[in-house]
Amino acid sequence: MAKRTAEGEPIIIKKYANRRLYNTDTSSYITLDDLARMVRENVDFQVLDAKTGEDITHTILTQIIVEEESSGAQQLLPVSFLRDLISMYGNSMQSMMPSYLEASMANFRKNREQLQTAFAKGIEANPLAKMAEANFKMMQNAAEVFIPPTRKPADSPKKGEKDELAQMREQMAAMQKKLDELSN
Repeated sequence: MAKRTAEGEPIIIKKYANRRLYNTDTSSYITLDDLARMVRENVDFQVLDAKTGEDITHTILTQIIVEEESSGAQQLLPVSFLRDLISMYGNSMQSMMPSYLEASMANFRKNREQLQTAFAKGIEANPLAKMAEANFKMMQNAAEVFIPPTRKPADSPKKGEKDELAQMREQMAAMQKKLDELSN
């Protein structure tokens, strides 16, 4: 169906007394699942009570979360988080929580996008792959400390082996720097 909402304007969803949701953009009735899909697709919408015109978007989004959490196989919100969240109601810190949670989610999205970009660039440019490789080398070196290779006592590490350890230290420092940048 043709969209009627102006570009940049949120789609208006009307909720009727019989609990039905009506998408004014497509002139069709929709479900909470449809609204959840719209959220995942970054479609901006506003839910209004059809009788009073009151904005009930917050209530409907909360209802979607409750349904997602109760429907399923995999819950997103741990019980400890829910307890902490509930304990914040009425607390002196309650007014700060919305902005804190928004900032935390924005930071999470940013980090997720950076990781996805790193994966898209491939294994060579992927910091996680480099970390895994460095971890493997570090484990190998640690194993050699506890279970040294069979050498004659007169044998000493070659210059190349010393350089390899210095190189690994540099790689670890570079990885730490990248992790610090990702977390900022």
